[in-house]
Amino acid sequence: MVDIARIAGVSLATASRALSNAPGVAAATRERVLAVAEDLSYVVSPEASRLSGGSTRRVAVVVPHLSRWFFGAMLEALESVLREADLDVLLYTVGNAADSHSFFERLPARRKVDAVVVLAFPVSEAEQRRLDLMGVSIVAAGGQSADYPYVSIDDEVAGRQAMDHLIFLGHRRIAMIAAIDPKETRWPTVPFRSQAYYSALRDAGIAADPSLVTTVDWGGLQGAEAMNQLLGLREPPTAVYAHSDEVAVGALRTVRRAGLRVPEDISVIGIDDHPLAELTDLTTVSQPVRQQGLLAGRMVLGLLQGDDVERAITVPTQLVIRGSTAPPRR
Repeated sequence: MVDIARIAGVSLATASRALSNAPGVAAATRERVLAVAEDLSYVVSPEASRLSGGSTRRVAVVVPHLSRWFFGAMLEALESVLREADLDVLLYTVGNAADSHSFFERLPARRKVDAVVVLAFPVSEAEQRRLDLMGVSIVAAGGQSADYPYVSIDDEVAGRQAMDHLIFLGHRRIAMIAAIDPKETRWPTVPFRSQAYYSALRDAGIAADPSLVTTVDWGGLQGAEAMNQLLGLREPPTAVYAHSDEVAVGALRTVRRAGLRVPEDISVIGIDDHPLAELTDLTTVSQPVRQQGLLAGRMVLGLLQGDDVERAITVPTQLVIRGSTAPPRR
């Protein structure tokens, strides 16, 4: 803080007030002090902070989306655990690369929390270094980010459950609609769920056909468009494995608009057990989203209390058979 005051040309007391957002500091002066702090990657010592004012009783949650069911459901469960422990949640939305860069650049110099939860959001090596500067506990919920304690499912296992179901029913011409988030390409969900497709075919002795694989942006409309492509093939698939239920629901719409019957003419399966899956009678692989949020919240509490917590929790997934899958017509 002495260095910051010297470089910014202010007194130590003014630097302290500016960094703690206390009143009595001109806006221009505060901005100058904060800019110097960011340049120096200044971080308040956690030990000194506890001695002077105790813990903040706040937890930061970094989330890429709020409107999607998966993120909202997990966030709701996580927040309920933290709220019950009398911890406040500071929510940071990083919907694109610019938001992500801004958040991680500013976070260490504005240390306000006792822990950070990265909710289904992968962090780069540079972002990891910024998080490490904070000197607080980091937890990854809904997927593994770097070498942090995490709670997640095994995406490859979930994909195999879906594919093995279709193969068990007797399908051999199986298409895959792979889904990617156009705003976030670093997340390993896509390759893991795609790996499951190829490994299942290989283990069943089925040759992979590139024409049966299509990749689209995450969403129902995109799934519908992908299904249009697949139905335009000279020999359409008898079954479709979609990376998510949202994509699968879009595929269902296209199949039915084409005058085909599900599952008599074509089977469709997704992953997640989105609320729409039950409404549309979609066979899926269920992942317990709320449970992951609860477990991540309890992991945060354990770390803050200094407990010896389990650092890697993989929550099991389960095949849910509904009316969208059946053996192919002979």
